[in-house]
Amino acid sequence: MSLEAFHQSEPLTLGVELELQLLNTHDYDLAPYAADMLRLMHKIPLPGSVVPEMTNSMIEVSTGICHSSSEVLGQLTLIRDALVKCADKLNIAIAGGGTHPFQMWHERRIYDKPRFQELSQLYGYLSKQFTIFGQHVHIGCPSADAALVMLHRMSRYIPHCIALSASSPYVQGQDTQFDSARLNSVFAFPLSGRAPCVLTWDEFGQYFDKMTRTGVVKSMKDFYWDIRPKPEFGTIEIRVFDTPLSVERAAALAGFVQSLAAWFLAEQPFVPAEDDYLVYTYNRFQACRFGLDAVYVDPATGEHMPLRDHLLHTLDRIAPHGEHHGAAGALHLLRGEIEANCNDARWLRERQREEQLLAEVSRQAALRFRGQATP
Repeated sequence: MSLEAFHQSEPLTLGVELELQLLNTHDYDLAPYAADMLRLMHKIPLPGSVVPEMTNSMIEVSTGICHSSSEVLGQLTLIRDALVKCADKLNIAIAGGGTHPFQMWHERRIYDKPRFQELSQLYGYLSKQFTIFGQHVHIGCPSADAALVMLHRMSRYIPHCIALSASSPYVQGQDTQFDSARLNSVFAFPLSGRAPCVLTWDEFGQYFDKMTRTGVVKSMKDFYWDIRPKPEFGTIEIRVFDTPLSVERAAALAGFVQSLAAWFLAEQPFVPAEDDYLVYTYNRFQACRFGLDAVYVDPATGEHMPLRDHLLHTLDRIAPHGEHHGAAGALHLLRGEIEANCNDARWLRERQREEQLLAEVSRQAALRFRGQATP
């Protein structure tokens, strides 16, 4: 199979996907209600789509094509409200978060869809451990070559995306001491990590052809990279975000991506190179482990600095572009939380410190997703 052509899209348009938890309302463990939720949701006209995910206690929702983070928020709010209405009919709850705090992977069941069954046969128990929940953000690119340049520019800011969205400190009842433990499960897959540093679509096509000849890869879906091109949409897809606990935060993260991309296109601030990846894995680990308290190594200078400081500096640089594209409110929300040293992982830990019961933490997370007041 050869690489498909890169379709045309409107530059800087957005699309957002959210993988969500389905919870019973008895003990707030995961509940196998994906088929029922899909049946009810398909009766409601909404933007985007609602589809199954790997196991039957999770679903994925997506927006349509949006032009601003406020439009993303509007669509996600409509979808969220419909989800809550359907969940209430089933006496279950919906929650964000990158991991469920105490579910046991061996209890999960693979959703009955051919691709998921094939992946289960290939990856064994890793497939059930893939009951993790992420946000994916698509950003429109003016051309195939521009998409690859944007992808590699964006790679310098993967730690920023991880720290801002981190919401998975707990796995199977344990505090992992990671802000984003979810990505540890992704890293177990053989085709995860980073894309090859090529900057033209012709070169990328040559790489893709080599990979398909090995028989390891059949399509772009087989790459679990942190960022990958999506030629059928004319976008690049940033995949490192944990699913946030609220749709407001999900929309703000989309505004951050759009503002970064607008800065890249307008100012062409640096030329990506393979040397950018010398510290890539280290920076990514730091962000997963420590969140906003991580150390960031600038790949251009080798300078070490608090990631929080680099985030604030980045927000200053992209602010004019964010304002131009209607993302000023999104960036303001993120700036306030950075300055308060607060992300969703910290919120979850604070709830557990107060409640000493992860089921109650999950209950409060479900209320937060509904938009109801929580402590």
